[in-house]
Amino acid sequence: MDRVVTFGEIMLRLSPENNLRFVQADKFETAFGGAEANVAVSLANYGVDAAFVTKLPQHEIGQAAVNSLRRLGVDTSGIVRGGDRIGVYYYEKGAGQRSPKVIYDRTHSSIAEARRGDFDWDEIFDGASWFHFSGITPSLSAELADICLEACKTAKKKNMTVFCDLNYRRKLLSGEKFSATVEKLLEYADYIKDLLVDTRFDTDEQCAEAASGAAKRYGLKGVAVTRRFVDTNGEKNLSGMFAYGGKTYFGKKFTVCDVERVGGGDGFCGGLIYALLNKFEPQKAVDLALAASCLKYTIPGDFNSVSLDEVTALAFGGEECEIER
Repeated sequence: MDRVVTFGEIMLRLSPENNLRFVQADKFETAFGGAEANVAVSLANYGVDAAFVTKLPQHEIGQAAVNSLRRLGVDTSGIVRGGDRIGVYYYEKGAGQRSPKVIYDRTHSSIAEARRGDFDWDEIFDGASWFHFSGITPSLSAELADICLEACKTAKKKNMTVFCDLNYRRKLLSGEKFSATVEKLLEYADYIKDLLVDTRFDTDEQCAEAASGAAKRYGLKGVAVTRRFVDTNGEKNLSGMFAYGGKTYFGKKFTVCDVERVGGGDGFCGGLIYALLNKFEPQKAVDLALAASCLKYTIPGDFNSVSLDEVTALAFGGEECEIER
């Protein structure tokens, strides 16, 4: 069985109940999540041997984060313990025309203050075939950028496939600094999702042109890009494409329900990695990834708590939501 290792930060998430605003709340719901942890959970749900690597404090909240992954089948044996705090993010869910809002409190978290000697990548990658990280991780500190570079170099020495979800966050780095940081890592990547800057495309064709250009520029096997847009009827839609082998494959378009937007891109990555691991044709790969992302929009919290059967039914069946009896 293929083994996938993901690396990044898992955070404690605090959200006002229901759709209250931060300033209205006197209670906060708790959960754990983070881009690479979310991908590991998706893959574990699909039966993949998935491991998540990070650094967390030794105290009980750090352990609660570990437990949240263990009970979903993610291998946490590579998690390093140390430091004083777990990163926190506050999430206001939004509703209708009011956009969701995120406030980060992750400065000086255990992973943000990690050092290169904390991670033995030769040991961590033993038996692994894929490595996944996002552009968020090297954005957290200069040291973490170097740690990611060391991980990528080790992965390529071991003939592993490297997948990077660029996942640009303007609250962490400017676009210019982000590009300078991440471009050093793309030399080692095989696949990426999204592009170096937070670009908005008016059409799928513009999106495909940009993705194909990125694939050529960085010598990538494939580039995936997703789009969220509102149609003339006011419905929220999800689409995407996959540039692979010199061709562009447009996925199914799905009308999405905004129960939860956080983790939609991670759901896509989990679906795409699963499809590539199992040698799906490119068209089926992007369809599966979009179906996984679409289903994540219906689920509260960061983790995409769906089964492979549910994802494949949506990807390759219909969009009907019949009661399962």
